[in-house]
Amino acid sequence: MKKYILAIDQGTSSTKTIIFDELGQAVCKGSVDLKTNYFDNGFVEQNPEDIYQNVLDSVRLCLNNFSNQGFKLDDIASCGISNQRETFVLWDKDGKTLAPAVVWACKRSIAICTDLIEKGQNDFIKQKTGLLLDPYFSGTKLLWLLQNDAALKEKVEKGEVYFGTVDCWLLYKLSNGKHFKTDYTNASRTLLFNIHSLEWDAEILGKWGLSNLKLPLACPSSYDFGEFDLKQILNDNSVTSIPITALIGDSHAATFGEGCFEKGTAKVTLGTGSSIMMNIGGEAVLSDSGMLTTICWSTKDRVDYALEGAIVSCGSTIEWLKNELQLFSDVRETAAMATAIADNAGVYLIPAFSGLGAPHWQMSRKASIEGMTFGTTKNHIVRAALESIPYQIKDVVEAMAKDMKAPLKSISVNGGMTQNKFVIHFLADLLGIPLNKQQNSDVSALGAAYLSGLKSGVYKDIEQLSGLVKSQTEQVLSDSNNELPANGYLGWKEKINKEIV
Repeated sequence: MKKYILAIDQGTSSTKTIIFDELGQAVCKGSVDLKTNYFDNGFVEQNPEDIYQNVLDSVRLCLNNFSNQGFKLDDIASCGISNQRETFVLWDKDGKTLAPAVVWACKRSIAICTDLIEKGQNDFIKQKTGLLLDPYFSGTKLLWLLQNDAALKEKVEKGEVYFGTVDCWLLYKLSNGKHFKTDYTNASRTLLFNIHSLEWDAEILGKWGLSNLKLPLACPSSYDFGEFDLKQILNDNSVTSIPITALIGDSHAATFGEGCFEKGTAKVTLGTGSSIMMNIGGEAVLSDSGMLTTICWSTKDRVDYALEGAIVSCGSTIEWLKNELQLFSDVRETAAMATAIADNAGVYLIPAFSGLGAPHWQMSRKASIEGMTFGTTKNHIVRAALESIPYQIKDVVEAMAKDMKAPLKSISVNGGMTQNKFVIHFLADLLGIPLNKQQNSDVSALGAAYLSGLKSGVYKDIEQLSGLVKSQTEQVLSDSNNELPANGYLGWKEKINKEIV
């Protein structure tokens, strides 16, 4: 009898629910948009109950599609959840929320981060959590709430406030308040979790006045978390619950779904910006190159760590060329424009529109186009913009390899820019290794499903999953005879390392 896995991918703008079969193939989906409130002062919030209802609506849609195709609900072995990572929720013992969900993109704690850095806490935090003091992470935004809400601060001091990232909140709600747990990946994004001991850090909590904050039990990503009470969405009493056997942050889930099971394997998501995560094995290596150290994924018997680097501008650079310079009307034209010329003719676009991210961290740098002459055409500018994407990825990969003192073994690519054949082939030639590209674009949901299936017995082990990933992956081979990317990269490094005036 075939078994299936329900995967919930709760993102910032929507929730996707996908049911996968034993071969990792999606058999049905349900997707529902989620409202996010963006304010002029940089605050970003969501309603916690809206997040929960959004998940229920998405799951209901998916399960109805599943049933309408003739499948049986009791063939669903388990459920896995991947989620937007640093967003958090506060609630009381009755499950009543005490504040809006503060979203990962919210910038409200900039001043708090600056103050903590000036007090010399950055290295202290990095040593314990692998992270930097930045508004991106949950902990400093929680401090902002307590500084600006005396009643909430008093509740925390009395031990009356429950804190959880979105996975934890959903588990609590889906299990009717029976389970208060999170996984190591989500815990590791809060600034409150010690990635070495795999426990909430008492010293950080004490320093920040959070010792009485109620924190969830931190568990491996693949684990018996509790039961999803289906009576919340279904009238059918033949199946009343589904075991929840995986919780994991979305970028980590994508890394697992891409098959990054060994040290030196990495995934890069090519979207508006770019997120690169490399498995560094069973030991947490702190970066000297501006990377974050995080927990990659975990099972009962194994914890793998990762280095993570963020590139600010990838697809957004190409959108800027289209919308502002109007060099083309459709981004699909750019690959042909780039290959219409022999090389970049010494033209480089430094895409520091919002500064340069990892590993440079030149956040005050401005974007520039360099090396132009009267012979420069729009094709050269487009090619320079496309080349800037592989060059930035190479910068991050080199920094990661230096940190972990081992080379990159393989890299998997996903996201919208993977459709651009020039970018993908240029990247493969620049890195000198094949790129892995999965048929399934929903890799976060797939990663959550794989971890859930490991625990529920749908999948036997990592080796079996590795075989499934390979069977669904095409390779973009590198051309060792193409010296243009390597030569172009030398020019890129020269421009990047040039002193900012």
